[in-house]
Amino acid sequence: MRISFEDKVALVTGAAMGMGFAAARMFAEAGAAVVLSDRDEAALGKAVAGLGAAGHKVLGVTCDVANEAEVVAMVRRTVDTYGRLDAAFNNAGIQIPANNVVEVPDADYERVMAVNLRGVWNCMQAELRQMQAQGSGAIVNCSSIGGLIGNPGLAAYHATKYGVIGMTQSAALENAPRGVRLNAVCPGTIDTPMVARMLKEQPEAMDVIMGKQPNKRLGRPEEVAAAVLFLCSDAASFILGVALPVDGGYTAT
Repeated sequence: MRISFEDKVALVTGAAMGMGFAAARMFAEAGAAVVLSDRDEAALGKAVAGLGAAGHKVLGVTCDVANEAEVVAMVRRTVDTYGRLDAAFNNAGIQIPANNVVEVPDADYERVMAVNLRGVWNCMQAELRQMQAQGSGAIVNCSSIGGLIGNPGLAAYHATKYGVIGMTQSAALENAPRGVRLNAVCPGTIDTPMVARMLKEQPEAMDVIMGKQPNKRLGRPEEVAAAVLFLCSDAASFILGVALPVDGGYTAT
């Protein structure tokens, strides 16, 4: 099966590295014009330059997804530049230090909620306004296996990821009659810079993760990106409202 996004426009948040960059690159290689968004301006510039040098049609937009005005401006610039929006991967997210519930600082709680939950909400709202007007489009929100299972020390993070699944499913039902599909992906432990930082701070976590990982390895960003492209493609035209684990079987154990 060949998935093509020729003459389509895709938007990816958190696109400067990791799963976001992998998805942006794969959208571009499949023929899409791609808007890459990230709050790290330097890393974003490098990512956009690399894809542009490879001959792809790309645009970089610096954006903090927690800021509603910046998100609205990001989608507006996408449409002003390319005329439409066909696919979106709302990938931007953060992790906070593991901590007992009663010891989580208010600042950590508020920030993870602002980015992981409100950030996806902001993006989804702005994207849906455009897609509803078009009568077509597909959105994939990034949840996590942390939206399907719990782990000690990560209550605030898990709350955001469970929330992403809930609002994805509700929005999927609302928008199905309008020709717009919404789904979520739930990555397991993927070899990204965020996971690398987590493992550096908690080296013992790798033994715990691998002890529960059926295939005994970390996932690759491209493996999540492939699921995202499938869900955004016409090949998934009858799939909506799912929370798809991309976790090497972790949640099946």
